[in-house]
Amino acid sequence: MSGRRIGFWYRMAAVLCKPPLVVLFKRDWHGMEHIPADGGFITAINHNSYLDPLSYAHFQYNTGRVPRFLAKAALFRGGFVGTMLRGTGQIPVYRESTDAANAFRSAVDAINKGECVAFYPEGTLTRDPEMWPMRGKTGAARVALLTKAPVIPVAQWGANEAVPPYAKEKRVRLFPRKTLKVHAGPPVDLSGFYGQEPTAEVLRAATDTIMDAITDLLAEVRGERAPVQRYDRPIRPGTDGPPLPLADEESK
Repeated sequence: MSGRRIGFWYRMAAVLCKPPLVVLFKRDWHGMEHIPADGGFITAINHNSYLDPLSYAHFQYNTGRVPRFLAKAALFRGGFVGTMLRGTGQIPVYRESTDAANAFRSAVDAINKGECVAFYPEGTLTRDPEMWPMRGKTGAARVALLTKAPVIPVAQWGANEAVPPYAKEKRVRLFPRKTLKVHAGPPVDLSGFYGQEPTAEVLRAATDTIMDAITDLLAEVRGERAPVQRYDRPIRPGTDGPPLPLADEESK
């Protein structure tokens, strides 16, 4: 199954967003050949700017396989943004709530229907002082081990130079023109985790494997060596993803 049709709302979003992205920014895109032509899959992306979801969405839209993002439920509640999110089929996440499990179930359903679901495994903008990927949450690994869908790592850089995260001055820095770099890599090999009991240790190891792939890609993009130890911000109990049964769908 080839997945979700682009549809009216995604095309409208493209009409609104692509022209300013093309005019205001240069592009450095690599790895489109790693985006599956059909079937469900996951993309796992680093997050260092409020602009980078648009940069990544532009990249993926041009492959013909549109992503479904997991986004904060509050963004869906009204106004133009909420209308666009609902119309384009994005998936609401109710943070710190038992309803958060529904987001993972919706992600599994979407992948089983042949769609792409995009995860930001860090769960928020990176707090790493040098903007390397942080310790990831386990949601992407949970869904990947359940569906056995390909996990495509994606590294981004450049959006943070135009819209720095957590900047004291809320100012967009458009000039000189920045280059939005989006590089996709080959699928992460998680086969060694298939069939294992989905314990916290297994989910953590699978998540670290995904984050290692993203970090290695970003090191290539930046032309720098990544730190040996990944930044680990304090995590409140219960925020590393709700329980999700990981029984094989074929066994039901």
